[in-house]
Amino acid sequence: MGIRFVGLASKDVAEIHAGGRDAYGNLPERFIVDGPGHPCRHCLRDIAEGEAALVLAWRPFRTRNPYAETGPIFLCAGSCAGAEPSADMPEMLSSAGYILRGYDEGERIIYGTGGVVARGEIVARAGELLAEARVAFVDIRSAANNCFQCRVLRSE
Repeated sequence: MGIRFVGLASKDVAEIHAGGRDAYGNLPERFIVDGPGHPCRHCLRDIAEGEAALVLAWRPFRTRNPYAETGPIFLCAGSCAGAEPSADMPEMLSSAGYILRGYDEGERIIYGTGGVVARGEIVARAGELLAEARVAFVDIRSAANNCFQCRVLRSE
């Protein structure tokens, strides 16, 4: 099973940069990065210390259902090139482990698919989940804070 990691769509990020609101209707907060742990969900890289960043509430779902989680994410405050969908795990995924969870076409969690996965096992586990016909996509979330990191899809 071929997989690809994808970041936020450039169109959505451009809307935020142009004054768009977050999932709660607030303007993103701007700050200067003062250390590690601020991954941009668009370029899928860590934002460098001393660089400007945005923090905002994000809901990576089209629908509003009970499983459509919202949480904080970071973006580069300036423009950055969106990550090209790739089978290679994004460099920003540098923690020891992450939550992987499978969702169906209706953006609902498929029970039994979620769990904390060691960093070195992410590619294999995402492939296993996406091999199941009922799994439309896999979301990767922080194991410590549950923040959305990126999405994994089947390769086209």
